[in-house]
Amino acid sequence: MNRRIVLALAAVLAVSACGKPGAPPPRKEIVFSILSAESQSSAEKDWAPFLADMEKALGRPVKAFYASNYTALIEAMRFDQTDLGWFTNQSGLEAVRRAGGEVFARSANTTGIDGYEAVIIVKKGSGITLDKILKCDKTLNFGMGDPKSTSGTLAPMTYLFAPRKIDPAQCFRTVRSANHESNLFSVASGVLDAATNNTASIDRLSLLNTDIARQTMKDIEIVWRSPRIPEDPLIWRKDLDPELKKKLGDFMFSYGVGDTDEAKRQRAILAQIQTLPFKHADDSHLIPVREMEATEQLVEARNKNDAAAIAKAEAALAQIAKEKAALPPAP
Repeated sequence: MNRRIVLALAAVLAVSACGKPGAPPPRKEIVFSILSAESQSSAEKDWAPFLADMEKALGRPVKAFYASNYTALIEAMRFDQTDLGWFTNQSGLEAVRRAGGEVFARSANTTGIDGYEAVIIVKKGSGITLDKILKCDKTLNFGMGDPKSTSGTLAPMTYLFAPRKIDPAQCFRTVRSANHESNLFSVASGVLDAATNNTASIDRLSLLNTDIARQTMKDIEIVWRSPRIPEDPLIWRKDLDPELKKKLGDFMFSYGVGDTDEAKRQRAILAQIQTLPFKHADDSHLIPVREMEATEQLVEARNKNDAAAIAKAEAALAQIAKEKAALPPAP
């Protein structure tokens, strides 16, 4: 080949190589996202020992990612800013749908009874009953959870408001969205007349050894409970390195298991984040929340007499029923 042509080709290749940015180096740290149902300050204290043990087991730095709302957690996984994390059922469903996530584990209720309940709380002694809440006379200030919260929004809409054709925005004087901890304190202090919450958050509050926590527990009462909701899923990115997935699984499913002193220490750490040792799970864990979602959509479609939306929701429920029937019996 002509020497000039060779030199010209070499120059073109060199320029192309310089102009094309290389792939970013793989991140050395593991980023674990934590649901924002409570304030970040209390979450950091409870989660630090567990994440430190994970870091030691993996031999790699582990960093916590906290966010003020569930959408931020979903988007962080979507853009590969996080590797795995603890989600609610509804936000976990969105992470699977939109962020390339998959369920690999689930929490286990410290009471030994699987699942928890969405609730509506009022200030004790206020005289506010469920009938008064459902009267919808725009006299009450009401607190909802994050829009992606299973117990704070989806469950009360599915089981309480939608079947009665109630739109909270048209029912109450004001509607405010906040995390469970804020709603607990706001109802106890009288800032809100009523709010959604869940039994897990109330149990957590009862564990806090502070004056405000003890007083809040005395000042609230439950006026409505939902059917039981499955425990929270843990989700990792599908595209994580298989070797890393194995190491994470080995750590997660052995943590707190056994009768050794070390296992007892680990279980005490798990108790701080309100779970027994984690259990294996997959995307089928999200079937109940998909059923809740489709049920809410069906009720709303029927309320609006929307034939197309009714057919869509009924088809979704039929598909979910098939998937449920194909599941192996519970152990």
